[in-house]
Amino acid sequence: MDLLRVKKGFQLAGVDTGSTPGFLGKKKDSTGALDEGAGVFSHLQEMFYANSRDGDPRKILLVLQAMDTAGKGGIVRHVVGSVDPQGIQYTSFKAPTKAELTHDFLWRIRRHAPRNGMIGVFDRSHYEDVLIARVRSLAPAAEIEKRYDQINQFEQELADDSTTIVKVMLHISSDEQKSRLAERLARPDKYWKYNPGDVDERMRWDGYQEAYQVAIDRTSTGAAPWFVVPADHKWYARLAVQHLLIDALQRMHLDWPAATFDVAAEQARLAAS
Repeated sequence: MDLLRVKKGFQLAGVDTGSTPGFLGKKKDSTGALDEGAGVFSHLQEMFYANSRDGDPRKILLVLQAMDTAGKGGIVRHVVGSVDPQGIQYTSFKAPTKAELTHDFLWRIRRHAPRNGMIGVFDRSHYEDVLIARVRSLAPAAEIEKRYDQINQFEQELADDSTTIVKVMLHISSDEQKSRLAERLARPDKYWKYNPGDVDERMRWDGYQEAYQVAIDRTSTGAAPWFVVPADHKWYARLAVQHLLIDALQRMHLDWPAATFDVAAEQARLAAS
């Protein structure tokens, strides 16, 4: 966590998107490492969920933000998908509907905050309202400026309600994004992933990098720190996010909930049945 956590003076432009902080292996080593981590993650997640059935109010929120093609879907499939789905609360935020636009920008976000014992996943999030909204001038500058403080207040409320917040920016280079978009155009089985609008957003690359820098500067707090994960290597990004979640769970010092019944008596009843 310390290697990826945003610290004072952080500069997004200074991150090597092809680096692999904390992992000395290569791609060939990553499969075994991810499988090993999946076992640990699954065990901890099951204990986490089990404790909620016994009244434990804790929950986790994983926020995934990134430029297009950075690998959010792969994180969801290969990392989050390795645990029991009944303990996952996944939300993919698209452009707000007409009904949602009649409310403040956090209204639809609050409705999907994770419940006790759940790992909530936001595939994009409330940060779109200070990223794309800033780059495309979808709201007045003064309104966007207010949203940073509103986000901090919202996330503090979540933290005060026993939510561990893990905010991840998957950071890829412009060249890597171009290569991934080209692959989608070269393979019929990838056409469904391609959106012509992705190129429109790509043309605003510098604006997005600036918007991310401002958002990270304004909203990386003790209650909800940002983690910037180099993502030119998909295999590394998956390992990194997996271990951020493992770390969050390990810090909870979980154990299995105690039985709420007389175990010996129940064993005797079962044997006699």
